[in-house]
Amino acid sequence: MLDLTFDLFLLLVAAGFAAGFIDSIAGGGGLITVPALMLAGIPPAQALATNKVQGLFGAGTAAISYARRGLVDLRSQWRQAAIAGVAGAVGAALISSVPTDGLRLLLPVILIGIALFFALKPGLNDLDRIRRMGAGMFAATIVPLVGFYDGLIGPGAGAFYMIGFVTLAGYGVLKATAHTKLLNFASNLGGLAAFALVGKPLWLLGLAMGAAQIAGAMLGARLASRIGARLIKPLLVATSSILAVRLIWQMV
Repeated sequence: MLDLTFDLFLLLVAAGFAAGFIDSIAGGGGLITVPALMLAGIPPAQALATNKVQGLFGAGTAAISYARRGLVDLRSQWRQAAIAGVAGAVGAALISSVPTDGLRLLLPVILIGIALFFALKPGLNDLDRIRRMGAGMFAATIVPLVGFYDGLIGPGAGAFYMIGFVTLAGYGVLKATAHTKLLNFASNLGGLAAFALVGKPLWLLGLAMGAAQIAGAMLGARLASRIGARLIKPLLVATSSILAVRLIWQMV
């Protein structure tokens, strides 16, 4: 494992806890962990690979927590999860050969649009609404697109899954969050499978951060289940806005 001081190791574990909490509610946990790993001196490819290791624990814990509360049936979503996993693996495998500059320029605009949508659109709550896309079409289009992005770039994928479930599948905000977590887990798993071949993740560090992710995700999922849209919407707006600002800052 990389030669880290004990203080820096503890900071990375704390970043894992915070990311698990935020990601279980609104997505965007990679906003915390990826920069933290890179600031610790870990090379970008290895940081992304290690982030996939620890991200698995948070997304998986959140998915199980929501399922236990009856907010999602994991058995009925396995096909979508399988598609997300394959798409995530393809995205991660192509990270060095697919030009991402154009996407990075467009991404802040999309994220700001997502933040404005959830901040300003009236009537967004935990009640289901009219479905605009069938489950089969959703699984064939939105799921692989976001899964591919998750493997290729990563941070913000949860927000994209969320807006797809809310606007196209007709889910309420809490139900959309619950269904997002299993897909996040699957695309993380697929991405890790590809990154493990080229990125050489730091397994011990990833597992330690993953343990903290479990604690953060359990707390976040519990709060989201109790409070619902009143908690999820502001956090989703905040994480999307912060990710957009970060991407713009990197381009300046």
